[in-house]
Amino acid sequence: MFAENRLTENMMEVEAFLRAEREKVLSEAEWRFRMRGYGYNLRRTEGGIEVSCLPKNEIVGVLSL
Repeated sequence: MFAENRLTENMMEVEAFLRAEREKVLSEAEWRFRMRGYGYNLRRTEGGIEVSCLPKNEIVGVLSL
């Protein structure tokens, strides 16, 4: 997984990156589109936002907003 232009396996770093990117955009759709460019697929569920790595779509964690 990548966060802040470096490879990481730490979900806390990925979560901080996702939250920082969310603050830069106006809508959730734009945020999801931007994150796909970074290799993340975001999907809203009852428990929060499910974060998956592309292209295999492997779930790496859930982000609660």
